[in-house]
Amino acid sequence: MARDDYEVVIGLEVHAELSTKTKIFCSCPTEFGGEPNTHTCPICMAMPGTLPVLNEKVVEYAVKAGLATNCEISRNSKNDRKNYFYPDLPKSYQISQFDKPLCEHGYVDIDLDGEVKRIRLTRIHIEEDAGKLNHDEFGRGSLVDLNRAGVPLIEIVSEPDIRSAKEAETYLRKIKSILEYIEVSDCKMQEGSLRADVNVSIRKKGETKFGTRTEMKNMNSFRSIVRAIEYEVDRQVDIVEEGGTITQETLRWDDVSGKTFPMRDKEDAQDYRYFPEPDLLAIRLSDEYIQNIKENLPELPESRRKRYIEEYGISERDSNLLTASKHLSDLFEAAEKICKNPKAVANWLLSDVSRILNEKEMEADAIPFTAEDLAELITLIDQGTISSAIAKKVLEEMFEKEEKKPSKIIERNGWVQISDEGAIREVVLKVLANNAQSVSDFKAGKDKALGFLVGQAMKETKGKANPKMLNEMFLEELKK
Repeated sequence: MARDDYEVVIGLEVHAELSTKTKIFCSCPTEFGGEPNTHTCPICMAMPGTLPVLNEKVVEYAVKAGLATNCEISRNSKNDRKNYFYPDLPKSYQISQFDKPLCEHGYVDIDLDGEVKRIRLTRIHIEEDAGKLNHDEFGRGSLVDLNRAGVPLIEIVSEPDIRSAKEAETYLRKIKSILEYIEVSDCKMQEGSLRADVNVSIRKKGETKFGTRTEMKNMNSFRSIVRAIEYEVDRQVDIVEEGGTITQETLRWDDVSGKTFPMRDKEDAQDYRYFPEPDLLAIRLSDEYIQNIKENLPELPESRRKRYIEEYGISERDSNLLTASKHLSDLFEAAEKICKNPKAVANWLLSDVSRILNEKEMEADAIPFTAEDLAELITLIDQGTISSAIAKKVLEEMFEKEEKKPSKIIERNGWVQISDEGAIREVVLKVLANNAQSVSDFKAGKDKALGFLVGQAMKETKGKANPKMLNEMFLEELKK
């Protein structure tokens, strides 16, 4: 039997670091990048006799995330202790939520090549992050940094509704987009602000019983998650095909070798010996509190997508791509307000800007120039100051060089478009004289010859000739 004979079953546990100013149970700052153990206090270092105090903003952000993902919000919730030992967990337990999470029974809809699929959410709950182990590269030991201990997280747990690596990536991008739009997390995966535990199992097509699952912990890049799922599915299929059985275990994904390696047996809920956190009061939310948060939710991706189609006449596909990233969408809106050319802004963002981001493996939030810079670039094209070919060169420099202002880049490189009629006619006549065969081809009805001639003229002028004037002048001369 081949892999096509098996169905893949995937569930994701997404951990998002909340963008509160202070930690979940103390007043230590949450900002990234401090010297080790400088954002700590007796509470987050678990000194004896200290007591946690719940950060109200954490509850608010979790409720916002629940409402944005169509969850039911619990009026009565509580915190629990999740017991396990690891060197970066100073209390030897994590304050989390077990049987009474803040949010339950939600869903998000994802777009798969024009078809909508609903991914159900089991729950969203709040919890504290653990610290971080810094391992000595020579194997002489590990050092514990507790700056991250106590940083507030929400965990978004999906039902096992995902059936491929592509669906998993699409779902994760949708979750990331929603969290960015409601501004509860910066979702910087490179800083660990968004991580996912990936549960994978397989079963023969037509079967209803789930197979034994494995879990890959703390994945923090879309590319790694897709590669890891593909590898793990192939590994499990090979084991089953050879007559073996899948072991329920936690795996580590190695990005260099492209393989998974066993870490430990997979824990179940009873292994953590959950019990109610005695040092914290239960969480009681009123209908008015929840309604107030609901009424103040910002515009979500789906609403913005529909608005782009209706207000700007942008295609459904392009609207989906633009609104998938809040950073890209915000850049579009700000640039459009300045240059008043929404379709041009969308085209540049979805073509050349996205191409460069892909080549550099950058996310949209790393775009190094402002909406004003992009709007100026498009305005210079519309005014005929530069051609689209030159604009592409300018954009490359806006990514690469310190100077971001298009007009200054153009001035420095001498890239102002040639729109002088006499100068352009001189080039046209030269190209016609050097390409007699193309002239004959055009007169014989081969329209593609005109494109070749224009291309030669652009080459002659190093892309600086006004393309509209070139086309008009070539036609004028060819009809003589």
